[in-house]
Amino acid sequence: FGSMLLTCLALQTSTGFFLAIHYTANINLAFSSVIHILRDVPNGWIIQNLHAIGASMFFICIYTHIARGLYYGSYLNKEVWLSGTMLLIMLMATSFFGYVLPWG
Repeated sequence: FGSMLLTCLALQTSTGFFLAIHYTANINLAFSSVIHILRDVPNGWIIQNLHAIGASMFFICIYTHIARGLYYGSYLNKEVWLSGTMLLIMLMATSFFGYVLPWG
């Protein structure tokens, strides 16, 4: 699942970059800029859908990766398990703040 995670991360980074180019972070224009991306930007609706579906697939791959680690007893290797837990916490914080902060 590592290669699938890398693919999802690359997809998130590239589509997020292209969405951020056209996004306006003004409270009065934020929703208008999203509508502009979906309607006026060439293939903007595809980029937005890829970004949304890529985020869902990323978390499915992460949870599957964690479940596989639990099944095979990888939690017995404390250093690796704790570093993975810290990465998961940072990932959750980043995704939460990336979703919540633009909405005020």
